[in-house]
Parts: sequence; structure tokens; C-alpha cells
Amino acid sequence: MTGRPILTAAAMRVAEAACVATGTPERLLMARAGAAVAEATWRFAAGAPTLVLCGPGNNGGDGYVAARLLRDRGVRVTVAALGEPRSVHAGAARAAWDGPVGTLGDAVVQPVLVDALFGTGLSRGLDATVAVALRRLADAARVRIAIDLPSGVATDDGATFGRDLPTFELTVALGALKPAHRLQPAAALSGRVVVADIGIGRPVSDLTEIGRPSLPAPTAADHKYTRGMVAVLAGEMGGAALLAATAAQRAGAGYVVLAGGGGGGGLHALVHRGGAEMLADARVDAVLCGPGLGHDAAAERTLVAVLACGRPLVLDADALRLASPAVLRALPVPAIVTPHAGEFEHLFGTLPGSRIDRARAAAAMAQCVVVLKGADTVIAAPDGRVAIADPAPAWLATAGTGDVLAGLVAAMRARIDDPFAAAQAAVWLHGAAAEAAGAVLVADDLLDMIRKVVRACQ
Repeated sequence: MTGRPILTAAAMRVAEAACVATGTPERLLMARAGAAVAEATWRFAAGAPTLVLCGPGNNGGDGYVAARLLRDRGVRVTVAALGEPRSVHAGAARAAWDGPVGTLGDAVVQPVLVDALFGTGLSRGLDATVAVALRRLADAARVRIAIDLPSGVATDDGATFGRDLPTFELTVALGALKPAHRLQPAAALSGRVVVADIGIGRPVSDLTEIGRPSLPAPTAADHKYTRGMVAVLAGEMGGAALLAATAAQRAGAGYVVLAGGGGGGGLHALVHRGGAEMLADARVDAVLCGPGLGHDAAAERTLVAVLACGRPLVLDADALRLASPAVLRALPVPAIVTPHAGEFEHLFGTLPGSRIDRARAAAAMAQCVVVLKGADTVIAAPDGRVAIADPAPAWLATAGTGDVLAGLVAAMRARIDDPFAAAQAAVWLHGAAAEAAGAVLVADDLLDMIRKVVRACQ
């Protein structure tokens, strides 16, 4: 996987300090940040009159630099500030801006708004007068651009301080992505996020975004079993398991068996077998259990057989209502579990912290890979690595899409040895298929798009 690093506020401070320690002056980092914002604003807003709102910290300093560079390009720029700069470099940046500086309350609306009030590290809500002024100016602007983060969001957990914050069309992340660019509700305020290279390099981080997977096409030496054999255990609701099995087929698994699904339905290439006895087949590379499984005694017997089979497991939906962290921890091969928020709490209890914290704690507790599904899907490995998905289309909030994801996870696990990488590949494919399917999708529409997005990864 090739996902970019995501840095918390503390990790960003460390990265910047390391850069300064190796000879890059802090003022140069600010100059690069401001130049990147100016370039992005120029390209995104086509030189329209621009209002830059500058805070008292280094985020405001970046804003002063951007304002000066935009003005040098011929843009009509006005600046409004929230008090005097509090850092040496922000003060120098303001001094280099030799135009007038107004107040937020008196600022005149412009077609383009650049928010340089507060960036990384904000720990409390905006003052009421600041929030009102920001809302007034943002509502009347045609294009809204945030420097690093929209003002009023928490860097590390994606929380928002207040309910009336504006939404931005573009956020210029400085140096690296931050958790708030991917975690809700802050991610929804950020709009399109571009990362500006300010010279800190590519820091090593155990928190990354989910990048496009590389899925090699079959070669002349491959056959159906080398491409991965997936077993999907059906139960009370056969349609869910059928969706998952079809998704595994479309994702490139060479042989997919639907066990206990009533003996019919699906693509002609889907193999139907009676029940869990096929788990004894040594050629099975991954087993999926849970979609439509049910909660009755038969479901429990199926899950017991699955847990005892010794194969790489993907557990979803109803299986997560019947399992426990202790059972998962005892498995000989780390499983992948794919809970939504309710299933996660049922399985792991109420854990503290952000979605990142909770997923990481659950993965360590159960010694498995946890895919915490949602508008901001988070994947955690037992060793502490975490990956966050790009925001997926909200149209995925419809019945059956989770079953499709489970099938994708099983197909990827059948061909990728690392369960953490397999889960990331599946989540990326799921989101890309939803993008390709478009608005008002149903789960079946994803099946038609999976081949297209898999081909894009080869």
C-alpha cells in the first residue's frame, strides 16, 4: 500500500522541529506554506478578489505570506486579522505585508475567502464573535479556502468546536494530511484536500491514508486456485451471502464457494455446496462468515465450525454478534473483522478516544485487523498501525453495501498475505466502485463496477 502519512498535531510539531534541526529555518517553512496557499488559491479561484483572515499564530503568518504573493500576481487582496501576531515569524510575515489590515468585524465580503485563523493544534471553540464573523464572511463568499484545517476543528479526532462552522471547497494541508482531513465531522467541512510540500519530507508514521492498491494481473502460470479460493458461509438471509460471494468473484478470486446458500442464485461460475463441511478443503485461502448468518443455533454451529477451521477468516455482521475478543485472540491466524459502529460496541464495548484510538485498542485487544466502517472508515492492525479511508460517497448508506465490502475483503485476503494490506485494498476498491456507480446506487450496482476499479489497480 502506498498511502501518504497522516500526522497528528504532536507528530507535525516533531516533523517541523526535525526539519529545522537539519538546517531549514522556520521562516522558510512559513514562506513555503504561504507560497503553496497562494498558488492553490490562484489556480482554484482564477484571480478573483480575495479576503484573507489571519489569526495570531503561525497559521496567520502563512496567510500574510499568501496575501502578499497573491497581490504581487495582481489579485485584489484585503486582509483582516484577529489581533497582533504572537510569534516572531508571523510578525515578520505581517510586516512584509505592507497593505492595510482590518478587523474581522469590519471586513468586507469578497468572492474568495482564505481562512488562516487557526490551523493545527486548536483545542477549544472559536470565540462567539469570531465564529459569527467567520460565518458571515464565508456564507457570502463564492469560494472558501482553508489553510491547513478549517478553523474550529480538532486536529487529531476530527471533532468540531461548535455547530455553525462553514464548509470549505478547498483545504491546503501543510506538509502532511492530518486526522481531521479524513475523520468526520471535520472532513465534511474540508472539501477537497490538497497536500502542500513545505519541505518536511515524508515522515514515517504508523497512521496513513489508504492508497490505491497494486493488484498484479494473473500470469500464464496462474490457475483458479493460485488466484485465491474463497468460501462464503451463508445462513438465514441468503441474499447477503450471495452479494458477498459475487463481490469476491468480481474482485478476482479464482474460485468462490457459497456454502449453505440454498443451492442456487448468483453467477453461473459460483460454486454451491451444502454447508460447513467444505471448510476441510485445504485449498481454501479465506473464509467469510457473517453476512445474513442469523443468530439462531444453526448460526452458532456454523460460526463454531468456521472458528475451528484454521483458515484466514473475515468476520462480518451477525458473526460479530456471536464472537468475542477472547475467541478472536485465540485464533491461529489473525482474522479481519468488519463492524459498523453498533457491531463494534457490541463486540468490544464502549472504548474511549477517537475512532483511531478505539480501532487501535480493539485490534490490540482481539489481535485481529479491525475495519471500523462508516463515513470515515478506519482500519487498525494489532501492532498499532492504522489507515484511514478517503471520504466515500454517502450513497453507500444503503442495504447490502457492507456485504459487498465483506466479499471484497475476503477476495483480497485470499490473495494478499498481510491482512492489514488486504483490508486496505478492499476498502479502497469499495469506495472507488461507489464513485464509479454514482448517485442513488444500490449494492448490486457496486458489483458491476468492481471489475472496472480492479483493472485500474493493475
